[in-house]
Amino acid sequence: MEKQVDYEKLEKSERIRGALGKAVIYVLLVAWALMVLFPFYWMVLTSVKGYGAYNSEYIPQLYTLAPTLENYVEAFTAVPLARYFVNTLIFTLATTAIMMIVTVLAAYAFARMNFPGKDAAFVVFLSLMMIPSELVIITNFVTITNLGLRNSFLGLILPSVTSVFYIYLLKENFEQVPGELYYAAKVDGTSDLKYLLKVMIPICRPTIVTITILKVIECWNSYVWPRLITDDSDYFLVSNGIQTIRESGFGRENIPAMMAAVVSISVPLIVLFLIFRQKIMAGVARGGTKG
Repeated sequence: MEKQVDYEKLEKSERIRGALGKAVIYVLLVAWALMVLFPFYWMVLTSVKGYGAYNSEYIPQLYTLAPTLENYVEAFTAVPLARYFVNTLIFTLATTAIMMIVTVLAAYAFARMNFPGKDAAFVVFLSLMMIPSELVIITNFVTITNLGLRNSFLGLILPSVTSVFYIYLLKENFEQVPGELYYAAKVDGTSDLKYLLKVMIPICRPTIVTITILKVIECWNSYVWPRLITDDSDYFLVSNGIQTIRESGFGRENIPAMMAAVVSISVPLIVLFLIFRQKIMAGVARGGTKG
């Protein structure tokens, strides 16, 4: 009877310790989430504060009783923010489309096709990831300048249409598809291109969707290369446009309108990530798992 009581006490104490452990973990997670989300909250809050109300605050307020959308109107009228959006959209769609074609074809070649020196070529290809990005930027800048492509969409797009990491990720995913399917298709007289389009791409769609979304986010946030290769505002992207706004008198003087511009640029990516977050996580996990 005493042993039975001891077991019950032990089980109860284990439940209490488990509940306390979970409570501590949840408290830490909530605290971390608040730390991560607070800058975005402050950005949105500032964007809906009036210019006069913001400047009259000697102590920053964590709320506002008179939100306004005037800052968003001013952000799009005082600077050509709409043009920056259009430029970024063109750059993002064109770069992503070309890169996906290059990535899919290269990954398929390394995963399924046999040619002399394939393994050595892939090792050399992977070694490119060890080269500092600064050296690549310098080389690309010299090349684009010599070709006379500065201040053009072609000059913006060309250096961004390949990615060693994305090719590697998709190659690993392609290799998970049983080779028997490939040999059976070849026996039936199926071409490599048809096999790629009809079999490989549908099977590996989660990884392809993930790469596409990650590339869209990468292009949308691109800053260094567009800043380096363009000095004509007609080709500025949203990231460069925000920097231009910040450096101008408008951005330094009207902080709420500046924050409204930043919110307008950030929201599309946040919505995109929230919609496809499960596909991104699943695609990355699947692409990095062998077997």
